[in-house]
Amino acid sequence: MAENFEQHSDVSATDLARLTQEAQAEATPSTAKIIWSEFKADKPAMVALFIIVGFILFVMIGALFINTPKMMETNIMAYFNQPFTSDFWLGADSGGRSVAKQLIVGSRNSIGIAIGLTIISSTFGICWGLISGYFNGYIDWGMQRVYDFMMMLPMTMMIIVLVTIIPHYNSVTLTLIFSIFYWEGTSRLIRSRTLAESEKDYVAASKTSGTSNWKIIFREIMPNISSLIIVDCTLSFAENIGVETGLSYLGFGLPSQTPSLGTMIANANDPNNITQYWWTWLPAALEIIILCLSISYIGQVLRRAADASQRQGAAD
Repeated sequence: MAENFEQHSDVSATDLARLTQEAQAEATPSTAKIIWSEFKADKPAMVALFIIVGFILFVMIGALFINTPKMMETNIMAYFNQPFTSDFWLGADSGGRSVAKQLIVGSRNSIGIAIGLTIISSTFGICWGLISGYFNGYIDWGMQRVYDFMMMLPMTMMIIVLVTIIPHYNSVTLTLIFSIFYWEGTSRLIRSRTLAESEKDYVAASKTSGTSNWKIIFREIMPNISSLIIVDCTLSFAENIGVETGLSYLGFGLPSQTPSLGTMIANANDPNNITQYWWTWLPAALEIIILCLSISYIGQVLRRAADASQRQGAAD
């Protein structure tokens, strides 16, 4: 009788623990649910999300149906055509080229470069900062000297020189050139946070239990600074749109026959275009403003969602 009672008690305790874990798992919302609830609570961010997703899909798909070489051919009969006509929705530029088609293809090029630059530079910068901040000592010292050397270089001038000496370059080449220089800010930010995280108790406990350094870095420290990473990546994406736009505006971005937001805004260099032919540059300028504001709203929501997810994980 006593043995049967003990077995029954053990089974009951096991079942109770299992049921408790299942109830906690059901009660704990997933990361996707947390993000969605944050978006529903923030109406401007929801609108910004639809704007960003819808616009990116529109320009990526729409550009597939546009013959870029034919679009960039000069048509003197359509010289500065007025906007809101059947042939030219947003008017034509000084070469008689459709501003609407240039805006679609140029947006695809500029956004594509910004996405590629954000992925490459942020990935490298995050890894560099995590490794430098975690190992500290001579490793950190050596990696920071490389960082200091890169920071001493005149970044804009170096990019202009590289673009000038490369005979034939495209958006991929330009993205790789940008990536050489635009990882420093992310690495410095991640390093400073990793230095603080590496002194906490959970890192010491993992080291004591024999967990490898790489698992501690990428499975424990990196998830705990995810909110910082998310905010930095979203702000970097908005900044990287401006990087390509600025250099193309100066004439050192994409080639002249490759439309981009920067080459379209460069039409404002002519005073006549600013006042009389405003449709040649104003749509691109408004697009950049709307995109950057929308990305900022989305980044704030993702940060709050990451913070809430981390608090939920700490509570569990």
